[in-house]
Amino acid sequence: MDNREEVREFLTSRRAKIAPERAGLPAGARRRVPGLRRSEVAALADVSVEYYAKLERGNLAGVSPAVLEAVARALQLDDAERAHLLHLAQAADGSDVLTRRRRRATRQWAPHRSLQWTLDAITAGPAFVRNGRMDLLAANQLARAFYTDVYAAAHNQANLARFNFLDPVSRRFYPDWDTFADTAVAILRTEAGRNPHDKDLHDLVGELSTRSEEFRTRWGTHNVRHHGTGVKRFHHSAVGELTLAYEGLEMTAEPGLTLTIYTAEPGSPSEERLRLLASWTATQEDHSPTQPSTTS
Repeated sequence: MDNREEVREFLTSRRAKIAPERAGLPAGARRRVPGLRRSEVAALADVSVEYYAKLERGNLAGVSPAVLEAVARALQLDDAERAHLLHLAQAADGSDVLTRRRRRATRQWAPHRSLQWTLDAITAGPAFVRNGRMDLLAANQLARAFYTDVYAAAHNQANLARFNFLDPVSRRFYPDWDTFADTAVAILRTEAGRNPHDKDLHDLVGELSTRSEEFRTRWGTHNVRHHGTGVKRFHHSAVGELTLAYEGLEMTAEPGLTLTIYTAEPGSPSEERLRLLASWTATQEDHSPTQPSTTS
């Protein structure tokens, strides 16, 4: 696969992020570009300047794991960035063919009934399954109520990235909108490196790049990340402010899919509001117009 432009932009962007002092080098007074020079990265990786320049031109095909590790160490890549570099190298030389996931037609995919049973058995917090494109593929009742704004607008197509960048409601739902935007782009960029042959992903990135300057700017940073655990803030239209912890679990039976569960700290106002949302959801299922009201 010809992914030289992706490789070139990723390596260049990582080099630009490292101040010389971080690499134990003198800053100097006459630096015309941010970060390290190519020659400095080459020296840190113990390769020739000519060889590193070839890599940064995008030629990763056939590069040995030892050299990739040396470059990753020189560029001070974190775990997600190292994995991304490896995926780029595998795609460049075609060694990802045997491990490449088959293209999944999202609209035709349905959760196995035991997976839906598992989701439905989780009643204290929103639980859902997404793919690397951030499509919501399956959810429990509380997650459907939690993401009511995502599901409500047909143009979101139950996609969290599309909701984040193209739906104005997202700026109310995500009080820390910029953080969510950064995370969404990093997840998509990580997926692009891991699964570069996914046409649906290419189409989504093209759509978001065309319609959202916020997305386009972030996409150009080439940031990637592993998104596994943490705490997030939300503002739900029915129950108000929620501070929730989350765990993202990779699904062994469905490679490429992630099961995410949100929970609230026991005894916290957020736990009370989640219970209120669950109660309201059950009421809505009975076609009652009752709306929940929050307490301070």
